[in-house]
Amino acid sequence: MESPNRRLIRPPLAEAKERMSSGPRGTAAQQKKQAPPDTTNAENFYYVKQMQSKTPVVVVLLDGEELHGTLEWYDKTCLKLTREDGPNLLVFKSYIKYLYKA
Repeated sequence: MESPNRRLIRPPLAEAKERMSSGPRGTAAQQKKQAPPDTTNAENFYYVKQMQSKTPVVVVLLDGEELHGTLEWYDKTCLKLTREDGPNLLVFKSYIKYLYKA
């Protein structure tokens, strides 16, 4: 006994793609995790807070030298330190080891 010829019926490819994209999972772009932001603005927030309250700070440079003063302004690459016992300084951030409140 021979089995009758059966024909495989497939939906068109466009329909299958449409069903997959509108399914419960959504598109691949929606599933992909968002990358974390490049900056958290924590550094900027800290500088603004110290500038507004005129908090005395100590800036320790890479060679260990300590500079005492208050922050007047900052930008992407440097800080302006206002000092009473000497001239005001423009300090590049790349030369700063760390900074703390005096």
